[in-house]
Amino acid sequence: MGSRARIKPPPLRAGDTIGVVACAAAVDGEHLERGVAELEGQGFRVKVSPRALARDRIFAGSDEERAGELTRFFCDPEITAIFAARGGYGSGRLLPLIDFDLIRRHPKIFLGFSDQTYLLNAFVHLSSMVCFHGPMVAKDVAGGISAPSMYHLKQLLAGQLNGFHLQGSESLHPGTAEGELIGGCLSIVAAMIGTPYAPDFNGRILFLEDTGEKAYRVDRMLVQLRHSGALAQVAGVVFGGMRGPGDTETDRRLIHDFAAEQTAGLGVPVLWGIEAGHSTENFTLPIGARARLEGGRIEFLERAVSLETRK
Repeated sequence: MGSRARIKPPPLRAGDTIGVVACAAAVDGEHLERGVAELEGQGFRVKVSPRALARDRIFAGSDEERAGELTRFFCDPEITAIFAARGGYGSGRLLPLIDFDLIRRHPKIFLGFSDQTYLLNAFVHLSSMVCFHGPMVAKDVAGGISAPSMYHLKQLLAGQLNGFHLQGSESLHPGTAEGELIGGCLSIVAAMIGTPYAPDFNGRILFLEDTGEKAYRVDRMLVQLRHSGALAQVAGVVFGGMRGPGDTETDRRLIHDFAAEQTAGLGVPVLWGIEAGHSTENFTLPIGARARLEGGRIEFLERAVSLETRK
């Protein structure tokens, strides 16, 4: 799968229809309504899954229902892009129920983060489709993402950015590297190791972010990535938001130091502190697109959508 050319989905522009699906935890109706209103205010039509507010224990419906809705939205010609309603927990349960060949035949923008890291990386790896790590409707959009973050999201998904860059706050280990971006939420990336859905780490730039994890748990997950051999394969590492449960100065320093320690000796550049992921501006990143680490920043080197396939 690693050598297959990435499929870039058609762009999303004002007046197009965004489909909203609930792939993971149960969704709050008021939050969903606020997020939908914000998207409509940005000039989009919105089609919400009729099962978006379903509930099965802690999930937004059964695994089969959630996987079925996701598949139907990919096949729906009215829908240009699919935005996740929220994260939480549950997307990983859908992976055995998804026809990745079918997704590849119906490429669409898929946007989400956190627990959606399961789907983002599986779509890149098994459907060979560029996906988007960014705000979710009933959480981030409902809470009012910043104007710069929304502007960036719209420009990126519309195909108006040939490339862009995000500055880090620190180079943990200097150097230069190029490769496709993979990754997302650290706890999910670690959980995917050893499964058929794990990303291909070879020659990739690995993006990691997380929230609410104690410093020792962050270290444990990074040790898992190191012991599995995943970190030995990557061309570079970039960290986004990394916050402990209390977000204390002690937590921040420990997490920072553990990240520096577990990525030391790899011989690759490691960048700390881009504004992507939990507790940041959460600028949208194209997973599966080619990027370059150099000089304290990550630069994306290509347009993330395909203008040629626009109907």
